[in-house]
Amino acid sequence: MLIEQPARFVRWLYPHAIWRMDVHERAVYLTFDDGPIPEATPWVLDVLDQFGAKATFFMVGDNAHRYPDLLQEVRRRGHAIGNHTYNHVGGLRWSSWKYLYNVHKAHEILQTKLFRPPHGWMRAVQYRTMRIFGYKVVMWDLVTRDYSRRLTASDVLANVKRYARNGSIITFHDSLKSIDKLKVMLPEALQWLKDQGYEFRTITA
Repeated sequence: MLIEQPARFVRWLYPHAIWRMDVHERAVYLTFDDGPIPEATPWVLDVLDQFGAKATFFMVGDNAHRYPDLLQEVRRRGHAIGNHTYNHVGGLRWSSWKYLYNVHKAHEILQTKLFRPPHGWMRAVQYRTMRIFGYKVVMWDLVTRDYSRRLTASDVLANVKRYARNGSIITFHDSLKSIDKLKVMLPEALQWLKDQGYEFRTITA
C-alpha cells in the first residue's frame, strides 16, 4: 500500500504538492506518464474517447520532441499536458541546476506549468525552486504499477478497484513497459470507474 497509495508521511515530504483532489466530489483524475510514443499513446487516446474520458498526460520532453504530432493530437482531443522532465531524470541523482535545466528544456516544448517528477522524488531545493517558478507539482493518490513486471493486468486492475476513491489522481503509463497490460485492463478499469459513478476530470495549471 505504501507504493500504490502513498502514506501520509510520504505526502508530508512535499506539503504543497497535489496528491489528491476534492474528496467530496465523485470524480477521479486519470494521468498517463512517460509518453508520448506511437506504440502506446494513440491506443490510449482511442480508449479514452470510447468512454468519454479526459486525462492529463505527463510527457517526457524528448518523446514530445520526437513525436510532435502525438503531442498535438493529445491536445486536440481535449486532454491536459504536464511536464515530466526532458529525459525522465531523477532529481535525487542530478544536481539541482542540471535538473531544473532539464525541466525548462521540456517546458519549451510542452508549454505547461503542471509538473510531475519522475519516480515521485526530487530534492527539497528543486521542489522549492519549481514552486517559485510557478509550477504546480502533481503527485498521485493511486499509482497502478502497470509498469511492474511482477504484476499481471489483473493485478493492476485490482489496484484500481482497491484504492480508487473520491478525488484520486490515478497514474498509468503510456509506455512500452505498460502497454500490454493496459490493453487488457484499461477498458475494464474505465468501465468499472464509470459504474461506480466517478466522473473523469483533468488537472489544470
